[in-house]
Amino acid sequence: MSEFQKPLERCSLEKAPAVTDPRYGTPPEKRPIREHLEHGVVTIDKPAGPTSHEVVAWIRAMLEMNKAAHTGTLDPKVTGVLPVLLGTATKLAEIFVGDKEYVCVMRVHGPVDESRLREVSAEFVGEIYQRPPLKSAVRRRVRKRTVHYLEVMEIAGKEVLLKVGCEAGTYIRMLCHHLGLALGVGAHMAELRRTKSFPFTEETLTTLHDLKDAYVFYEEEGDERMLRQLIMPLEDAVRHLRCIIAKDSAVDALCHGADLSAPGIARIEEGINRGDSVIVYTAKGEAVSLGEAVLNSLEMLRAEKGICVETRKVLMKPGTYPKGWRSKAEVAER
Repeated sequence: MSEFQKPLERCSLEKAPAVTDPRYGTPPEKRPIREHLEHGVVTIDKPAGPTSHEVVAWIRAMLEMNKAAHTGTLDPKVTGVLPVLLGTATKLAEIFVGDKEYVCVMRVHGPVDESRLREVSAEFVGEIYQRPPLKSAVRRRVRKRTVHYLEVMEIAGKEVLLKVGCEAGTYIRMLCHHLGLALGVGAHMAELRRTKSFPFTEETLTTLHDLKDAYVFYEEEGDERMLRQLIMPLEDAVRHLRCIIAKDSAVDALCHGADLSAPGIARIEEGINRGDSVIVYTAKGEAVSLGEAVLNSLEMLRAEKGICVETRKVLMKPGTYPKGWRSKAEVAER
């Protein structure tokens, strides 16, 4: 992914000084390599042939990982962007369900005038109705999906190159079939490549072969540079979400599943609304938890007590930062 502002830079609303103890935690870019892998995301250029599950299984074995998961399943015949989440990042699979982009070769079954083709294609932009194909993992009932754009990029005889931006769960094979029906000549999908899977693009793609080579360099020569270049820290992958910086004293409580209260906040990003998904970071830029905002940015800034973010997923191991809270049992003993 391209350069972006770090959480501390994005959180322009200061509630308290973002002071952090250098003895605890590690900035994402300085994590030891095994920790880097356990908090990593890699965007694979999936080849035609294997299923998404097979690709993930290979990566899990290749990197000697216990946990790995993919987002956005690809048909064995389809190539392109397949995000693979490693270790702790697997907890975030649900936040990567979003829009997709594909480049597709559609083969029409008869002669079609170019102007007619472009006219009909434009009619499929917006809400469409689809029934999943016979070979699908979901129930075959009619459902609505949104096509954001459908561009006719090139025409060569009976082959038409299309670029489609659409809602997750849109079947491009069915879209080609319906385009053919609307054109009156019939059509089918000949080739398909995914070029975007929210929020990942082809900019960060790596092949299975390159990933394997990078791991071999690390194991046999101790050179981890290529591995770090191919696998991004999970913090890079969640930059599309709003963020909050927690005080060091609040971090361990969050790691035990506590909600983030007003006294535990150091800095806040502008533009947070109630109900937004937010990532809570340390002042070193480490992702601590994923939560749901119960107040907006200005309300959090003004609040002196009460819950500001309800914790949904814990991303940091307890004990990374010193304990700055007391359990109910400890309070009762005092």
